[in-house]
Amino acid sequence: MSIMSLTAVELGKKIKAGEVTVTEAVTAALDAIEKKEKAINSFVTVDREGALERAKEVQKLMDDGTLTGPLAGVPVAIKDNMCTKDLLTTCSSKILGNFIPTYTAEAVLNLEKAGAVIIGKTNMDEFAMGSTTETSAYGVTKNPWNTKHVPGGSSGGSCAAVAAEECTYALGSDTGGSIRQPSSFCGVTGIKPTYGTVSRYGLIAYGSSLDQIGPIAKDVTDCATILETIASYDKKDSTSIQREDYKFTEALVDDVKGMRIGIPRDYLGEGLDPEVKAAILAAAAELEKKGAIVEEFDLSLVEYAIPAYYVIACAEASSNLARFDGVKYGYRTKEYDGLHNMYKKSRSEGFGPEVKRRIMLGSFVLSSGYYDAYYLKALRTKALIKQAFDKAFEKYDVILGPAAPTTAPRLGESLSDPIKMYLGDIYTISVNLAGLPGITLPCGKDKAGLPIGLQLIGDCFEEKKIICAAYAFEQTRSYEHCPLTVD
Repeated sequence: MSIMSLTAVELGKKIKAGEVTVTEAVTAALDAIEKKEKAINSFVTVDREGALERAKEVQKLMDDGTLTGPLAGVPVAIKDNMCTKDLLTTCSSKILGNFIPTYTAEAVLNLEKAGAVIIGKTNMDEFAMGSTTETSAYGVTKNPWNTKHVPGGSSGGSCAAVAAEECTYALGSDTGGSIRQPSSFCGVTGIKPTYGTVSRYGLIAYGSSLDQIGPIAKDVTDCATILETIASYDKKDSTSIQREDYKFTEALVDDVKGMRIGIPRDYLGEGLDPEVKAAILAAAAELEKKGAIVEEFDLSLVEYAIPAYYVIACAEASSNLARFDGVKYGYRTKEYDGLHNMYKKSRSEGFGPEVKRRIMLGSFVLSSGYYDAYYLKALRTKALIKQAFDKAFEKYDVILGPAAPTTAPRLGESLSDPIKMYLGDIYTISVNLAGLPGITLPCGKDKAGLPIGLQLIGDCFEEKKIICAAYAFEQTRSYEHCPLTVD
């Protein structure tokens, strides 16, 4: 088995045992990127020189016993909206095309402390606004399972890189499903933890009350291990929560006997592709065979999630993106007449169409006369959605459903109809509105050979339950490596 076919934990064990050096692991990843990038376009920046230098440092620290963790020496890719000191961080936008941060995001810092080696920054929808990784200023990312299809978004670069085995694991961020939906489309596993579990310090904000960093990898064991490494209380993040228990790997147990699993009827209705539905129900049946109690129930309020989400997220985006004005950092227009004209031209030229659309929508719902009618109403709806989940979790340990209504659409299909793209987030958005944890893992393929993802949702701070259920299901099938071939 090649180095890049291994999971992060498997590779970590081989490095620790001396079977593979850190430099060999990093070189294997860099060579895979060089070979496959033309076909996939997963990366915005590849730091070959820095990664190889870091590999030598990590090897020394492992040899002298300083680094002993499961991820020591394992190469990682970071979504390009997390600050990395002295390494270009663009949010896949022209407006940050020259931005090199002076500090590193806390989650990335936690990985580095554990001995991870950053090989590069992955492509994404511009400022994480999109569901297909087609809104990037650095070109579209393609799905390794079929390069005529999208990888999903906004963490499409991270998910495609893991699926194409250009990296062993990656970090993504999830505002409305941006880890879980592309994980589903690319046939990999991704976790969005409870809001506040992973520090947002150094994550360039889209929707501050919704954004959360999480891991993307080949399997549940990797994701639990990575989450255990990046999760921490951080006083630099006012939304960070100090938890008593960060030992997520303890939940890697193949035992769901007596676990109560609810499937919302609302998730199985109109708009769900029949092949996706069949795969999701087959996965539920596997868990039932293992002793879980599975039943359908009415979740309600699902149809209000998308309008509430887009009002809140766009309002927060219009506020967060006001800082990109051509003055402090980033892109500045070359010719302008006065300060006001410089602001206007820098932002007009620096932002792409999807980002502009969301800034305008956000500014509108926050404007005088519309604030109460839209923004406050969306916040009340958000509270009602949280109440609906609270009620569901009184009865169920885990909620099971699809991660997306279809498999990955073809390139170009979604951009021509933004509303259709927004509706594709129907099953993931509520999780962010309620601040809940969710995991997506592969559960089958459609007749075209594209992956289908199963989503498991837990109550706040109940990551262990969804990890346990996901791990138990994962034992019923082996990981399917993407058959990408590159000439």
